[in-house]
Amino acid sequence: MKRSSSKNATADFGTRDVDAYIKAAPKEARAKLLQLRKLVKTTVPSADEGISYRIPYYNYYGALVWFAVFKNHIGIYLRPPVIEEHKHDLRGYETTKSAVHFPMNKPLPTRLIRKLIKARIAKNKTTLNAT
Repeated sequence: MKRSSSKNATADFGTRDVDAYIKAAPKEARAKLLQLRKLVKTTVPSADEGISYRIPYYNYYGALVWFAVFKNHIGIYLRPPVIEEHKHDLRGYETTKSAVHFPMNKPLPTRLIRKLIKARIAKNKTTLNAT
């Protein structure tokens, strides 16, 4: 799929917490960012929340997921190989090795996002148990 440029990023708000990040986002993106945050927190209630790479980040047995708002999409970022392993589910979305771009003008696919997060949790736990 076509990769999008970060030139249109609106995510560099220089914030230090997720509340401030969401508050600084464009008004039309805030509801989706809050929805995504709630989805992560309900999927993994004990995940640590913070800012990493200037965007919201969640840690649970290691790096779990990041998300960011851009002009035309919201990106979620998961360490490989989760995106590759779910490429059949991600048809129709722009993807990279570690990102999925969800268009701003469409509803967030919450079941799909939850599935990706759970896959990353399993990878994190497997990696932790292997060490």
